[in-house]
Amino acid sequence: MSVTHDRTHAGSAPEPGTAETGGTAEIGGGSAEGARNAEVAGDADIAPVAALIADAARAAMLTALLDGRALAAGELAAVAGVSAPTASSHLARLLDGGLVTVVKQGRHRYYRLAGPDVARTLEVLARISGRVAVRSLRQSRQARLLREARSCYDHLAGRVGVELYDALVREGRLVEADGGCLLTASGAEALAELGVDVEQVRRARRRFAPDCLDWLERRPHLGGALGAAVLDRLLAREWLVRGTVPRALRLTGAGREGLGRIFGCKDLT
Repeated sequence: MSVTHDRTHAGSAPEPGTAETGGTAEIGGGSAEGARNAEVAGDADIAPVAALIADAARAAMLTALLDGRALAAGELAAVAGVSAPTASSHLARLLDGGLVTVVKQGRHRYYRLAGPDVARTLEVLARISGRVAVRSLRQSRQARLLREARSCYDHLAGRVGVELYDALVREGRLVEADGGCLLTASGAEALAELGVDVEQVRRARRRFAPDCLDWLERRPHLGGALGAAVLDRLLAREWLVRGTVPRALRLTGAGREGLGRIFGCKDLT
């Protein structure tokens, strides 16, 4: 069985030292001067980014953009429940902070996440965050649709995404490995039948096939460049279609049959 390795790079930041003061170990000295000393040269300054995400309105906008599509300021204002001027102010800060980019079409401006790293950060935060309480039938329906199938930036999440990942592993088309997945020859053949150009995907400037822990299902789905290519083909074939709920996707009858036939997905009833 031939496999393709998903290369990953890992690094660790140096640990700040401790200073002894009166027999008590204090991180960085325990004073204003100590706080300055605790800043290690070359360390990432995460506080400004964390502050941008921490605002409820901006968090709602960023979550809406996890759909992977570009949205207008008015749409994001409605999602966040704020006025148009307030939304513009928030978007300016997100733009300055590098969390979103803007696409101009004539007089219109559309915003999208700055890239998969931002999306991955939001997904990780979602895993360790509490759930929004469901207080209406409308919210219950939205939650059900998001759990069934949704876009996780540009790859497939939810029950359908998890079932597809499980089938790929079960049928020997993906081999799980630390930090990513290995694609086998049979996996490449199955993906080619779907219409995925695996060799082109390999050339993408992002990780090839990492697993992505689904924050609702608590099981992995397929992420990275390969996951994005799979979702693109599923949407192009209309095996998945977008609904009225942001990020929610609906599996069609053709999709259910096709995923079962090509990949062996058995539990998509």
